[in-house]
Amino acid sequence: MSLHALSPLDGRYEKGTSPLRDFFSEFAYLRSRARLELDFITALSKAGLIPAESLSGWKSDLQNFTDEDALKIQEYENTTRHDVKAIEYFLREKIPQGLHQYIHIGLTSEDINNIAQALALRDSRNRVLLPALDDLLISLRDFAKKYRALPMLARTHGQPAVPTTLGKEIAVFLARLLKCREEIAVHKFEAKLTGAVGNFNAMQAANPNVDWLKFSWEFVEELGLEPNLVTTQILPYDNWLRYFQHLQLTNSILTDYAQDMWRYISDGILKQKAVEGEVGSSTMPQKVNPIDFENAEGNLGVANALLTHYIQKLSVSRLQRDLSDSTVRRTFGTAFGHTLLAWNNTAKGMSRVDADEGKVRAELNAHWEVVSEGAQTILRATGRSDAYETLKRETRGSQMDSASYKSWVEALNVEEEIRQRLMSLSPESYIGLAIQITDNVIASG
Repeated sequence: MSLHALSPLDGRYEKGTSPLRDFFSEFAYLRSRARLELDFITALSKAGLIPAESLSGWKSDLQNFTDEDALKIQEYENTTRHDVKAIEYFLREKIPQGLHQYIHIGLTSEDINNIAQALALRDSRNRVLLPALDDLLISLRDFAKKYRALPMLARTHGQPAVPTTLGKEIAVFLARLLKCREEIAVHKFEAKLTGAVGNFNAMQAANPNVDWLKFSWEFVEELGLEPNLVTTQILPYDNWLRYFQHLQLTNSILTDYAQDMWRYISDGILKQKAVEGEVGSSTMPQKVNPIDFENAEGNLGVANALLTHYIQKLSVSRLQRDLSDSTVRRTFGTAFGHTLLAWNNTAKGMSRVDADEGKVRAELNAHWEVVSEGAQTILRATGRSDAYETLKRETRGSQMDSASYKSWVEALNVEEEIRQRLMSLSPESYIGLAIQITDNVIASG
């Protein structure tokens, strides 16, 4: 029962993470490996290594793999203490006796395990993670488009700075995430079928006339994976780690985003929608908390902690192989579960916020000193070498309103055309190419 689940991914957050079960649960792992063992027998038969009479009436089909099948494998494993050998014994019950000797022949467990997990990584990306990321990107794109022209006070070093637009600030994150999305989507996962230490020793000894390099390449490639023929007992995980790094960078960018959104809400730049029936505090009835962004930030941290461990741990193996990688690889679903929660919560948070346009404009117009960058640049372009210093004396550490700015311009000894250009500056109009840049990002996505 979910109330007794050890992990919140299978308890409190079960509904949000359940789509990953079809790829990373124990059931899914057993099912995939059992199917791959049968696929291997099919490949042997195509290579002419199994007598025709042994194949009579047999179909390589394990589509109806059930909970009872998985439990039967686990029953065997209670005796063998070896999960892949348990799968072999289970399959003997499912296929003709004449094929028993061909189950897992010439293979090592990792030939089956790594392929099963490569398929899980690929298919979970395609069917769960990418759709969730796309929904998140749509929420950012829509928000950036809605507020593409809303001028707002930027802050550098936390201090009032040159104006931007709210849409442009979201577009920066959108552009970064679109690059990550592309890297995640085009990644091709490696897998290996090379025997106990990567040399095809048993296969070559039993059937020296077969081109086992070609056999391996075609077997892996037909599954839609990238073959790796230079391995030890285990696949070098470098290829998988690059995928994890893509996810890790995506999560780091979203951590930055969640924290900025939290700050915009705290500062009143964004207002949250109050949802009927929801409670923001057990004691303060007025509160509407940014819980979706907070939840996202926490889950992004957990996910990246695990992804960091994978990158550190799976790049190292003692000699031809040690078993410490196996238990780590079984936690992939946990990292992806926290990632999925974070992505979904960020998108949900975006659906519940809008800009407080009055507050945004009021804050911006209280800081006319931020146009001093444009003013001093206009003056420098006319030949005033002291323009920066002049504005520094007038504005550094001070807050300027419209009247004080215009008084300063009136007092300048400049040509009227220059004076009018300076007068035309305002915090709301001094946004550079923010709108164009935002539109370019939206169009690219």
